[in-house]
Amino acid sequence: EQYYPRFLERFPDLATLARARPRAVREAWDGLGYYARARNLHDLAREVTRRHDGTLPAKPDELVKLPGIGPYTAGAVATFAYEKPVPAVDTNVARVIRRVFLGINHAPRTTPRPLWDLAHALVPKNGKRAWRFNQAIMELGALVCVARKPHCPECPVRSVCKTGR
Repeated sequence: EQYYPRFLERFPDLATLARARPRAVREAWDGLGYYARARNLHDLAREVTRRHDGTLPAKPDELVKLPGIGPYTAGAVATFAYEKPVPAVDTNVARVIRRVFLGINHAPRTTPRPLWDLAHALVPKNGKRAWRFNQAIMELGALVCVARKPHCPECPVRSVCKTGR
């Protein structure tokens, strides 16, 4: 079924979602799984309409103050929606940075501060280039530098990778 399109049809914008009753949001989310996301999204919509005139903030440090938004989501919104030159470090991006620049194959439970600092240094300062860089490194981690059995012979950065085979 088309669960997500159905949800968007019912709540086409943040203002509509913010006005909805929690039960209506939960019911519309049914079939999408991970129900805490529905609650977080509803809380976020209410907060954004109340405190930010219905528009998500552009700065990551403001975004992380919103319900359900962590460092990765804040970076992703800032770079992909507003073309801010900030990193969007998800699991795939962290893996690429660890392997290519640090020579580390294992994944810690959380992304350590030095890895975030390195990610900040790598992101181009031009917003459009930052957007492309973030998208490219995410795809590299999702398609080539995968967690198990990375496709090193196909990797475009193999020649500079500290763990490349």
